[in-house]
Amino acid sequence: MLELAILGFLAEGPLPGHELRRRVSRLTGYTRPVSDGSLYPAISRLAEAGLLERRADPAAGAGRYELTLTEAGRDDLLKRLRAPADHEITDFTRFFTVLAFLSHLPDAAERHAVLRRRLEFLETPASFFYDGDEPLRAEEVADPYRRGMLLTARAVSRAERAWLREALGESAPENP
Repeated sequence: MLELAILGFLAEGPLPGHELRRRVSRLTGYTRPVSDGSLYPAISRLAEAGLLERRADPAAGAGRYELTLTEAGRDDLLKRLRAPADHEITDFTRFFTVLAFLSHLPDAAERHAVLRRRLEFLETPASFFYDGDEPLRAEEVADPYRRGMLLTARAVSRAERAWLREALGESAPENP
């Protein structure tokens, strides 16, 4: 997720490291804070792999760098966007990171394939709580906090499925 965010923001133009950190933190920081101890090693790995370049930025002062995406980095970004890992489809925050940069894919059919994977995941019955193998619905849960979890998840899922269908140009099923 972190590497995808780095590549995605750099696809929009060169950035100094501190600005990249600010953007990544704003995208994911409310749920998964980004520390210097994770960001800068990720930048180093991407640079060593030839996916981005670090250049000294004399205008910003000693020790400051500007980061630029290479052609290999752009190719890697597009590859990651075309075929996100399953956990990047199923995890809400990771999927939002994919979604933040999905418009970089030039082919609408490829973008739609990613959206269809997410919609398929959301349409699979699931719950946080089960009675044996059967998922429990909010109406079946006595604990008010667990019921709240289920009701909130249901509302978010409905809203996201509606948006996905709209983005895909599809209509809602007869019995949602």
